Amino acid sequence: MHFFRNPEIKRNSLFYGGATVLFTAAVYIRTSFSYAVIMLLASLFFFLLHLIFTGLRYRKIRLLCQEIDQALHGRGAIHFSDYSEGELAILKIQIDKMFTRLLEQSDALTQDKQKLAASMADISHQIRTPLTSIRLVLSLLSDPDISKEKSRELIHQLSLLISRIDWLIEALLKLSRLDAGTVTLKPENIPVAKLVSAAVQPLEIAMELREQHFSFQADTRREAILGDFAWTTEALGNILKNCMEHTPPKGSILVTARENAIYTELVIEDDGPGFDPKDLPRLFERFYKGTSSSDTSVGIGLALSRTILARQNATVKAENRQKGGARFILHFYKK
Repeated sequence: MHFFRNPEIKRNSLFYGGATVLFTAAVYIRTSFSYAVIMLLASLFFFLLHLIFTGLRYRKIRLLCQEIDQALHGRGAIHFSDYSEGELAILKIQIDKMFTRLLEQSDALTQDKQKLAASMADISHQIRTPLTSIRLVLSLLSDPDISKEKSRELIHQLSLLISRIDWLIEALLKLSRLDAGTVTLKPENIPVAKLVSAAVQPLEIAMELREQHFSFQADTRREAILGDFAWTTEALGNILKNCMEHTPPKGSILVTARENAIYTELVIEDDGPGFDPKDLPRLFERFYKGTSSSDTSVGIGLALSRTILARQNATVKAENRQKGGARFILHFYKK
């Protein structure tokens, strides 16, 4: 009897019942009792047909609701082929769209959770390693018989380890801000020469100690890109830092700029050992360390660079030079 608890069915029953009584009484008054009986039976017959068809429609809707509930709980699928008439067909299309969208969102959330779990494991590992070294250094410093020379050496190592953790946390915060979309990039017209100069400036002392030669070449010196100056400097600086770390002492790093109607191109080259071919497909993955990476590498710098560039309609790829060494090719597309 759940069918008659429906407000619409109650309202229709009252309307049809009242109309039947009214028209039957009118026929009885105007004609005869036999015609009134025929009118009553005909009205009841059509009202019964209405209830049957309405009940069948509501039964399909009820079954559809049950299938939706089961599908949302992963216990079945919706058989849309069973709903082909009128308003149910329209309802089917809308539910189909909604269900597809929910599945996409569910898959995306599952992937995000997996990526978050993997990232948290990587971050925990990357931070735990220098923390373990810091504990070891502190235990050595606590030795009362330690010499001043050894103490200075350990304090220097401690400073390097703390700097590494500081850089790691800062880079991770930048990546998380970019992923969350909380970074507001402010595009401006940036001369390439100014960008390269700002990116290489923090590395100049390290390059000088390594006796490395850095040079910049451009076709006209008027090449420019459209992007956020601070973030693009960060991206370019990480790539230059990677080249510096893999370039031998007295080696050279060259940045070349050229421009066409479609994009501005920056090519960064070094004369180091280049990349292992198996590392190239994964070079820009987060926390991926290539075969030639140093022990202090955490595999974040290049991933951060690619994320920043992708947010600014730019691309970056890496390859090996024919004469040896690495090459990074950046394209800043014009909007």
